[in-house]
Amino acid sequence: MLADGRSVSIERGGGDVVLSTRRLNRVLEYEPGDLTVIADAGLRLSELQAELGAHEQMLALDPPGDPTLGACLAGDLSGPRRHRYGAMRDLVIGVTVVLADGTVASSGGKVVKNVAGYDLGKLFAGSRGRLGLVARVALRLHPRPAAAATVVAEVDDPRAFWRELHVSQLTPSAVDHLPPNRFALLFEGSEEAVAAQTRQVGGQTPARAVWDESAALQSRAVSVVAHDWQGCLLARPGPGIAYVEAPRRPWSPLAERVRAAFDPEGVLA
Repeated sequence: MLADGRSVSIERGGGDVVLSTRRLNRVLEYEPGDLTVIADAGLRLSELQAELGAHEQMLALDPPGDPTLGACLAGDLSGPRRHRYGAMRDLVIGVTVVLADGTVASSGGKVVKNVAGYDLGKLFAGSRGRLGLVARVALRLHPRPAAAATVVAEVDDPRAFWRELHVSQLTPSAVDHLPPNRFALLFEGSEEAVAAQTRQVGGQTPARAVWDESAALQSRAVSVVAHDWQGCLLARPGPGIAYVEAPRRPWSPLAERVRAAFDPEGVLA
């Protein structure tokens, strides 16, 4: 709580005072040759992607909607591309945060191999704003692929297909399960590699709009964790769809102990 007893929340309701990062919206440093960028946490993902696109690069993250970079880290967001590139926690190489007592802390650096100091980026991934405010992030980037193609496959047994996909030689960048029995697979790379993998899967090759449809359904659906499919499916029932990712875990006793260490006065709601 603040000196007057009020609590604070970051970019969401729940506190007496709500902090916004709306004006923290700049690209601070961008090194295309190093495939790294440092940006304010209030920058929207679409704004960053537009900046990177001029150099044929991308942040390999595709959550539904258009969240800020800070929200991507606080929620450890991901999307269908998680199958290949991981979630936000896997793309952060440095972070600057503001703790509940006003302390500004930084860890990581500008290059992927920098391992100095505590990895606050991993710690704050999925913290939901309860450890502190994310002020800026340093991110690893990827080149935009030369070619891309999506295949939608009709399957008899989705679970069996998912198991077979994991042990196959296929390397999709994104996998989306479209209930009840369809899978969308995105292949990226050279023209030859993409063509070879799409032939191996077979199925229909629709327009890129299949991913827009999936993102729209994801953003409207209610998330429910399903502990099957080898424990790696986040199911979105009813009108929604499901995409393959690690299930979001509830706030654990260990996480609460970490929160108490960072914010012993309970300032952050």
